[in-house]
Amino acid sequence: MQLNRRNFLKQSATMSATAFLPSLPAFSYSPDTAPASAPAPAAADGFRLVVLATNWGFSGTHDEFLKRAKDAGYDGMEVWWPGDAAGQDALFNALAKHKMEVGFLCGSGSSDFAKHAEQFEAAVKAAATQQRQRPLYINCHSGKDYFTFEQNTKLIEMTTRISQQSGVMVCHETHRSRMMFAAHVTRRFIETQPALRLTLDISHWCNVHESLLQDQQETVAMALARAGHIHARIGHPEGPQVNDPRAPEWESTVKAHFAWWDEIARQKKAKGEVMTVLTEFGPVDYMPALPYTRQPVANQWDINVHMMKLLKARYGK
Repeated sequence: MQLNRRNFLKQSATMSATAFLPSLPAFSYSPDTAPASAPAPAAADGFRLVVLATNWGFSGTHDEFLKRAKDAGYDGMEVWWPGDAAGQDALFNALAKHKMEVGFLCGSGSSDFAKHAEQFEAAVKAAATQQRQRPLYINCHSGKDYFTFEQNTKLIEMTTRISQQSGVMVCHETHRSRMMFAAHVTRRFIETQPALRLTLDISHWCNVHESLLQDQQETVAMALARAGHIHARIGHPEGPQVNDPRAPEWESTVKAHFAWWDEIARQKKAKGEVMTVLTEFGPVDYMPALPYTRQPVANQWDINVHMMKLLKARYGK
């Protein structure tokens, strides 16, 4: 039985990404409506697709990770902004060596608002103004779900100011435990902050609202229009990450996510904007694991590469 299971997982991990594409028609953002496929509109000048890799769960060096990512076909990486000079040197040297692009993560874990705001601002300002390599964007793990609306608004206003001064796009991630943890909460920020840009990780909202958001389509449409960056993980009503998006039982859930991303791609192409996407399937405990052994039920790297190939085939020129 164990041998059969290993063979099954090995076969699943090596499934071709392009073989999955015919089951992903071009549909509107609503998972309830799926019209027939239509030719994709031509992209305006300036549009390009950049797919980045996450080093989440990788234990090696930046140099080792970027070599592996480039060999797999990625365009760059998303990484937490290093707070020390040695970490910055190691990162920027590796990026230059492998000629890869970068997006930075910034945030603070402090539960004290004053300290949180100070740490958060310092990180965003440093990442946006450093002269070593201009980032594609800065993605923020912003605030806390228990900070007040007014406190979280101050953090948005701070990042907007830094973004306007530096010219670097700063996005706020739709992430559990952070200020954008739920669709209806995020809507209030969208309605009051015209410069707000989101990192859309809609897998979190599927989990928070225990649905594929069929009953919040107007709010989702507003979020899609504000999406500056995408985290391409497939969530479901009971969790932020399916065990393996290649498994047939997740087909309708995968289609729902691609429908949302299709709409973002349509808007980016129409405006001639860069479309940045991070493939962000995570390791255990995001990845389901077998009891007692904590062995992952699927291969994180293989899934992320599968997603990268799907995204490039679907949205690349």
